[in-house]
Amino acid sequence: MKRRQLVRYAGASLLTALGMGATSGWQQGQAQAGGALNVQFLGHTCFLFTGGGAGRILVNPFRSVGCTAGYKPPRVQVDLVMISSQLLDEGAVEILPGNPKLLFEPGSYDINGRKFQGIRTPHDLVEGRRFGFNVAWKWQQAGLNILHLGGAAAPITPEQKILMGQPDIVFIPVGNGPKAYTPENAKAAIAVLNPKIVVPTHYLTRAAAKDKCDLVPVDQFLALMSGTPVRRVGSTISLRPADLPRSGMVIQVMNSPV
Repeated sequence: MKRRQLVRYAGASLLTALGMGATSGWQQGQAQAGGALNVQFLGHTCFLFTGGGAGRILVNPFRSVGCTAGYKPPRVQVDLVMISSQLLDEGAVEILPGNPKLLFEPGSYDINGRKFQGIRTPHDLVEGRRFGFNVAWKWQQAGLNILHLGGAAAPITPEQKILMGQPDIVFIPVGNGPKAYTPENAKAAIAVLNPKIVVPTHYLTRAAAKDKCDLVPVDQFLALMSGTPVRRVGSTISLRPADLPRSGMVIQVMNSPV
């Protein structure tokens, strides 16, 4: 019930909240213009974005169950939360402290002068009839165009591609399962988007509960991307526009928190 109330409250207050600073942390972030984009991997499809004067942005907090059973719940203080659906592995907003702003529906939003675009995509291969719809999130931070695809499962349509644009960095599910890209479909989506940096998400790790996770390891995706440079980095990365490859793309596999 608490989870449903929070989502309902966020929807009701969204129009009035978008033009207001939510916390002192957000206001401090706005004052600190420029700087690098810092990305922390918290597990599954959950990432914390800071830097560039944008405050603290969290995407897809989760409950520790199934494929995320071994991850520590991301109970972090943030200014803005974006979720791709209200499923427990990418929409567990009730675990978060404080009262962050919440975006959970597709659409265009302007928050303190920063634009965010939520793009509706099917969460399965049967036009959303099984798992409903996913929201991919696009925004700019620290001079970088970011696209987090959440739990995208179906091929990208021409209309979706227009909204997504050409991201500098894309966070893309690669681990198969009934509600996200197969490695093959992830490769096809990357060919459409043509990003500079690819960060794989939503794949099998040691955090999965035994026999309760239907994902495949990231190595299956990497094998399909043979010829594309792969960097295995820590659970936190720092990026500036100058760090983007001059040509081609790079896959950055971030270390799992467990």
